[in-house]
Amino acid sequence: MNKLILLIALTIIGVTFTQAQTDTTTQKADTVVKPWKLKALYGSNGTQSSFVNWNAGGRNSISLMGYVSASANYLQHQWKWDNNLSLALGGLQYIGKGNGGEGLQKTDDRIELSSTFGYSFDKSIEKKQLYFSLITGFRTQFLDGFVYPNTLDRVSSFMAPGYFNLALGLDYSPNKNLTLFISPAAMKWTVVNDQVLADAGSFGVDPAAIVDGVLIPGSLYRSEFGAYFKMKYNKEIVKNIEMKSTLELFSNYLENPENIDINGDVLFTFKVNKWFSASLNWTVIYDHDINIQSIDGGFGPRTQFKSVLGLGVSYTMKNFVDPPKKK
Repeated sequence: MNKLILLIALTIIGVTFTQAQTDTTTQKADTVVKPWKLKALYGSNGTQSSFVNWNAGGRNSISLMGYVSASANYLQHQWKWDNNLSLALGGLQYIGKGNGGEGLQKTDDRIELSSTFGYSFDKSIEKKQLYFSLITGFRTQFLDGFVYPNTLDRVSSFMAPGYFNLALGLDYSPNKNLTLFISPAAMKWTVVNDQVLADAGSFGVDPAAIVDGVLIPGSLYRSEFGAYFKMKYNKEIVKNIEMKSTLELFSNYLENPENIDINGDVLFTFKVNKWFSASLNWTVIYDHDINIQSIDGGFGPRTQFKSVLGLGVSYTMKNFVDPPKKK
């Protein structure tokens, strides 16, 4: 709860602070090509529902979510270095009588960081589409996770799981919107920094076992070696409607290579004006090593799906001006 309030407060402070700054990049075009392009989007969405003598029924509630999406991209000569950070945290609280004593429930919780360092053997700026690249990634969450309404049995936590990726391969960008990366040699590490979850074998780590009468604790990490593919496609579909999409695939050479890990994300942002915007986010995940309890009582690998629709305030900061669109 405290971390949620802190993140939302920092988000609001960041948005408020930027209002007092003069964004010189919107006033005049850059005359010098900058090697670094910095961009940050701050936003906060919220909803509130209240019912009085409402025949159809309902529960009073309030929800709030804060998010930050930032990038720092370097391009000069034959070198490029792209960095992306995504943070999101949101919660729902039932209020008033009849809330059942339920505490704060998470609606979104995400920490994601990725970095791509590449070198092109082609010195021509116009033809520079293929890079020999090293890509890294990290993903986890802020707070404990539960399968509501059960708030006694924790199913996830900070760094439980935590995912690290490292891959060496070719990065191909045929245009400014599309990037394709493929690696025949990639590493994936899964960290479960919670002994209770590790002992249960959560997220694919080896569970606790009794060997010769001795209890062997569950492993806190799992390493995999295989092939990795990543696609990014970002485009302004029409004016003030932007789409950002990512698809990641991983196959473990060492165990069941036919089982492909999938992590896909699509984000649509609808900009009303300088401050107000709406967003629609879909995320799909499949990992054969993660067993999930289904509603019908089954237990095993499942496709995970999440959708988040938000309407609220947002503000973008950047140190460059977008080039004029071709007519």
